[in-house]
Amino acid sequence: MESKLPNTGITIFTQMSSLANAEGALNLSQGFPEFDTPKQLLVRVRDYTAKFKNQYVPLSGLPYLLEKLATKYNDLHNLSLGIENFCVTAGGTQALYSAISAFVHPGDEVIIFDPAYDSYAPAVRLHKGRPVHLALEGMSYKLPWEKIENKVSENTKMIIINTPHNPTGAVISDDDIQRLEQLIERYPNILILSDEVYEHIVFDSQKHHSPLKSKKLWSNLISVFSFGKTYHATGWKLGYAAAPEELMKEFKKVHQYQVFCCNSFLQYALADTIDQKELYLELSNFYQEKRDLFRSAVSASRFEPLTCAGTYFQLLSYKNISDENDVDFAKRLTREFKIASIPISVFYEDKTDNKVLRFCFAKNNDTLERAGEILCKI
Repeated sequence: MESKLPNTGITIFTQMSSLANAEGALNLSQGFPEFDTPKQLLVRVRDYTAKFKNQYVPLSGLPYLLEKLATKYNDLHNLSLGIENFCVTAGGTQALYSAISAFVHPGDEVIIFDPAYDSYAPAVRLHKGRPVHLALEGMSYKLPWEKIENKVSENTKMIIINTPHNPTGAVISDDDIQRLEQLIERYPNILILSDEVYEHIVFDSQKHHSPLKSKKLWSNLISVFSFGKTYHATGWKLGYAAAPEELMKEFKKVHQYQVFCCNSFLQYALADTIDQKELYLELSNFYQEKRDLFRSAVSASRFEPLTCAGTYFQLLSYKNISDENDVDFAKRLTREFKIASIPISVFYEDKTDNKVLRFCFAKNNDTLERAGEILCKI
């Protein structure tokens, strides 16, 4: 048998979570919240299961939910989207995969910024596209515009951006949006695949600069979002994509043969809940308190926190502690000190090792305080 992904093994998330379970370690590796979904949403889920809302919904999603999504983004970004611009997916990852499936042909080049979420490049390779990896700048993890200008060409089919960025917590700026607009003016056939699953988790009074707000990018844009990240429900695996109707038609052609449609009663419950704006508008403050608590808990340690402008991940540099490569160091911390994290080198094509680990702070306060106590002893 010839493997389509010969160099791909078990994801680092599975490896570190399995090791954490085996060692009885505090698991700050995989990015899932430790607290529950909002009670009012769970009540609606219960109500709809009792109402036997268990049959197929249309492949794009429940129309009632699509209408609510259009209203949400029209209000957020002063847009005029309709239900034809949305499709509900089996999580953000499926939306990303469907977009790549729909538009990447053999030989097409796709620009990916490292450290990159680990699903991007395999999806491109499975469709015989060519991932073009560009490293984000230094430890600030800004978009490397000089490198982009040198690499983009008529062979470039797609550029994948991620803001707020997993694993680094970086966010793009208005200037980045303008540079993207200038790029699209010169190369009007390039598509922008924008991974925005952490859209509502941005800190220090910053705004989420979504490419959706740009009229100049709209014709070339597929944006991806996540119910799971917004409502502390990662196990539901529900997300959605937004795109102009012409692109969305092609997206849906692929989507219908990958999953056809997604969970029915959860869509009813979410449609009833989206109007409660406080559930997503308060996320930034909620997670900023978690971030600040975790940073305070490790302030007396030898770890060095890097800037975290969004997401629920904090990067810590251990350059003052060890010269070990980050994979070995992360595994040793799990075995010897009983705390699990994610090494950042695995998100680079060339395995760049800057001695940095990623810790998830979407946890209860006592968990974050325990984590701080452990890290301060290292």
